Amino acid sequence: MPYLFSSAVIVFFFYLLYRQRRALPGQKKHLVTYLIAFGAIFLTLSMVRYPKEAFDAAVAGLEVWWRIVFPALLPFFVFAQILIGLGVVHMMGVFLEPVMRPVFNVPGTGSFVMAMGLASGFPIGAVLTAELRTRGLCNRVEAERLLSFTNTADPLFMFGAVAVGMLGYQQAGLAIAVAHYLSSLSLGLVLRFYRRKEPASGEPAGRRGRIIARALGALVEARAKDGRPLGQIMGDAIRKSVDTLFLIGGFIILFSVIIRILDLVGLVGFLGRGLAPVLTAAGLDPALSPALVSGIFEIDLGCQAAASLGGVTYAEKIIAVGMIIAWSGLSVHAQVASIISRSDIRITPYLFARLLHAVLAGACTALLLGPGAPLFSRLAAPVFLYTVPSGQFSFWWARTVFMLNQLLIFTGTLLAAAAVIYLARLVRFAFFYSRPQYLK
Repeated sequence: MPYLFSSAVIVFFFYLLYRQRRALPGQKKHLVTYLIAFGAIFLTLSMVRYPKEAFDAAVAGLEVWWRIVFPALLPFFVFAQILIGLGVVHMMGVFLEPVMRPVFNVPGTGSFVMAMGLASGFPIGAVLTAELRTRGLCNRVEAERLLSFTNTADPLFMFGAVAVGMLGYQQAGLAIAVAHYLSSLSLGLVLRFYRRKEPASGEPAGRRGRIIARALGALVEARAKDGRPLGQIMGDAIRKSVDTLFLIGGFIILFSVIIRILDLVGLVGFLGRGLAPVLTAAGLDPALSPALVSGIFEIDLGCQAAASLGGVTYAEKIIAVGMIIAWSGLSVHAQVASIISRSDIRITPYLFARLLHAVLAGACTALLLGPGAPLFSRLAAPVFLYTVPSGQFSFWWARTVFMLNQLLIFTGTLLAAAAVIYLARLVRFAFFYSRPQYLK
């Protein structure tokens, strides 16, 4: 019955196009518009055909958003907006320019987005990148580079939800997370050459002096330019963060329904059969194809489908999960597209970067599970499960503390790297310039 319903609607759509082919001369360029309209009509009719399943999927999406996404991201969204308003991000930009510019070809303020994105997960990297672009702290090309490698999954999702909750194999979390972040940083190194002839943004050319004085001056200047009192900054941060989270919640619920409908009408299985030859050519089990197709649309469903497969080795499951997490799903892509729509950042480079990230993550995971297998079989990282019997509040408190620790680790690492580079430059300056001036 599902196949009959979907086939009838598709045949009727193409019949209408066939009847109108002579009435639409030169309209081939509008084919995408027709397909999008047809897709919306098809999904609406499918929800009428399967009302109970659509309702259950919406409730499931709402529960995920309310119990996991909202409390996990709200504190980080709020404090990120406060730090931007107080000028702390501008100060970090001066400190970390020696690291971010030569390595990733983005301004130093991108370090804040990178640290928050690595610690907090989707879609805070997109939110903060759009904020930097709106405030003029980076140009469009730099924002596209930054967005492409900082909108990553958070470690708790990979360690807790995927490794322990889905795969039931705690040691897999470290391999998944290390491969995810290695491939993300590799992607950032590759993207530094993306449109590299574009002029770079940064500090005004006339600003010179010691880095600490420049950083503090940037903080004071940014705070004076903002001009809002602290109470207004906090209120605006909460209001903007809640609005963004409601937008994210709407996308989660919408795509939960869409994926359930596509599964009911048999489209997921159809695409899976088409993907099987590609997996066979790549040396992977073709049984992974339905899970990867689900992961194309939604990250949680794809990971769960891969973890629950029978007759597939753990190594191949972990590789598939790593690729799904790196791709992150059309649900996350839709959230990113909506978030950056208020700026001039283009979504196309981000989509190509996600595809490349998935390939790199799969390759890194395979390497770690090959030569690195003895190491990862003995190591484990502390995790927090998404269900805690002792109470919801204690769980979210532990989760928040863990994510703050990760944020401090990432930020501290970047600051240490910046300090080493700055000291090296001082030594080089003293050696190459001070001595000739003294001899004069």
